[in-house]
Amino acid sequence: MTSTATELGTDTSELAAAASVESVLTAAAATREAIADLEVQQLIQATDWVTLHPGEEVDTSIEFGMRDLQIAGDGAPTIDEAAVAEFALAVGKTTDAGRLYLGDAVELCYRLPRLWARVVAGEVAVWKARKVAQATTSLPPDAAAAVDQRLAWCAHRCSFAEIERQVEKARAEHDPDAAEERRVAALEKRRFDIDLDHATPDGLVHVEGELDLADAVALEEQIRAKAATLDLQLPLDVRRSMAAGLLGATEGDNATTREVVVYAHVRPGQSSVDVDNTRSSVTPGHLKDWCQQAGTKVTIRPVIDLNAELSTDCYEPTELMKEQIGLRDRQCCFPGCARPARRCDAEHQVPWPEGPTASSNLAPACRTHHRLKTHAGWDYQRIAGVGFVWTTPMGRTYVSSFVTEPPPEPAARHTR
Repeated sequence: MTSTATELGTDTSELAAAASVESVLTAAAATREAIADLEVQQLIQATDWVTLHPGEEVDTSIEFGMRDLQIAGDGAPTIDEAAVAEFALAVGKTTDAGRLYLGDAVELCYRLPRLWARVVAGEVAVWKARKVAQATTSLPPDAAAAVDQRLAWCAHRCSFAEIERQVEKARAEHDPDAAEERRVAALEKRRFDIDLDHATPDGLVHVEGELDLADAVALEEQIRAKAATLDLQLPLDVRRSMAAGLLGATEGDNATTREVVVYAHVRPGQSSVDVDNTRSSVTPGHLKDWCQQAGTKVTIRPVIDLNAELSTDCYEPTELMKEQIGLRDRQCCFPGCARPARRCDAEHQVPWPEGPTASSNLAPACRTHHRLKTHAGWDYQRIAGVGFVWTTPMGRTYVSSFVTEPPPEPAARHTR
């Protein structure tokens, strides 16, 4: 006589669900293991890339040409600067992030060999090992070796605080002068950041900082006192934010005023207001609120036609052209680079004087990527509706697709 699952009180659907849960967990574990193996492989590939593109002794006197870079601590190999961006794009990183990744790999391989061996064996996660590598880069070789000896065996489970303790202990033992310099430098970690590069469409900006205690107490007293004089129907957090903004106001004849400078543009299908020195737009309604707010002076800059073809016979663009390019393109034209256009060079797509200094032949490029274009065999084309298509020295192509509006068609070259 046989017993069915139902007779035994077991629901076959429950058995199926349990089997499904088990299969998902098994597959997830296998996927995690495969990802960890691939992360190790890519780290090894990073060291291979540096070996294939060795640099010489770093020459800090070079200002604009390509340079060799020290990407890890003393005694580790350097790398040809032009090779960094090629690898970074291939693995989906920005140039800065790619340089850090290559540096971490070299630091581990050449200055932390015990930890490197455990990473390659899959015993320490890549992300954890990179934290150690980033902490030891500033150490002299003997101090890095001491950290490697002390942490390699327990790196898989030690905390970030323990990593920092061991690094500072090694620094004090092997480089006491540097330890004292860092102690003094730590006293100057005070900062106050206003993130104008990432304002929201509603006109909000993130602010953070670290202040001396006495300064923080004084600031808190000023904000609390000012907030108490504002509209009490508003939430306290809103009033405190407004009070902080009013700290930057200037004293007028009879009242405190603050000035906001904006650019107004009419775009197809909508209107927008661009706040000067930021890469953000706010709504016309928000601009209206500013205009109606007591103590706020709003200055509207002349409207710039972002599609106009401006030109000059000189190599250097005019100030109006620089403003147009900054408002039009917003950031460096290199894939993944988020440096604001206002802090970039105006780069000639077709080099001057063969190419004109004109709107259609100019794009913002930060100094690093400007050097790649000028000295390292990189090139790009601007394609309307697509963005900037960059071609590496090895012939690979990458698209920087942040462009929101196509520029005018390239103008005919000057005849001289």
